[in-house]
Amino acid sequence: MLDKFKIRLQYMLPKQCLTEFAGWFASRNAGFLTQWAIKLFVKAYKVDMNEAQKSELTAYSTFNEFFIRLLKEDARPIVEKDNQLAQPADGAVSQLGSINDGIIFQAKGHNYTIEALLAGQYQLAEHFRGGQFITTYLSPSDYHRVHMPCDGLLKEMIYVPGDLFSVNPLTAQNVPNLFARNERLICVFDTPVGLMVQILVGATIVGSIDTVWSGCVNATREGVIKRWVYPELGSEGAIFLRKGEEMGLFKLGSTVVNLFEANKISFNPSLIPGYATRMGELLAETVADQVAEEPTEVK
Repeated sequence: MLDKFKIRLQYMLPKQCLTEFAGWFASRNAGFLTQWAIKLFVKAYKVDMNEAQKSELTAYSTFNEFFIRLLKEDARPIVEKDNQLAQPADGAVSQLGSINDGIIFQAKGHNYTIEALLAGQYQLAEHFRGGQFITTYLSPSDYHRVHMPCDGLLKEMIYVPGDLFSVNPLTAQNVPNLFARNERLICVFDTPVGLMVQILVGATIVGSIDTVWSGCVNATREGVIKRWVYPELGSEGAIFLRKGEEMGLFKLGSTVVNLFEANKISFNPSLIPGYATRMGELLAETVADQVAEEPTEVK
């Protein structure tokens, strides 16, 4: 009964207004109110501050500074072998598996299509038919910077406006097409394992979605799809990121969805729904004889 009430509340709440207010407060230096909010958050979610570069709470003048805190350099080792892909984020596996007939599994009784997730980019969607997907949920207590699973050259970025439902497991089990209806940022990379899409999904009170190359992409929320195309390697403005490098962040928690082409990778067999992930640990290994030629970085 309580779960039904929580879901009904998701539909009724003014999510846009709540998100804008949360983003406004989180970016302000409100003195003791900011410190009180940070201390309450750390206690409620049992945040391990020993991993942070700045472990003292008083080192953060805004809630956002605390929320997107950097970790110590040795806190998240990155898998080193060339055939290994790294976890992109701290969190928990929501779902993973094959993309059969263009359908992605969300939760029992709920599926959505690649085309819907990719905002109608049908040619792009064709690359992932028969491929693999993994959805990683970042809880409020997690480290909220998102990193690269492998080397990648950014091909395009698409911002898709949408709803701002919570993306926790309860909502995923009860809201149809959750990840294909929420606000999201689609990043398409050319990688040693073919095309790879990394999608940052927005949610209630997610103040912003940022990338390292463009900063905040949803500051105005104008309600229109925006698309950016990036040049080839060696050209001015090209964006090339190495495995384990940061690519973006959430200001408050959300979800990352990764798509891979068919017959390119094999997921770590330990990964099952609910598995706690740590950025840099083993996500997958390349399938023998299917590795594409790696782009050569130009310095």
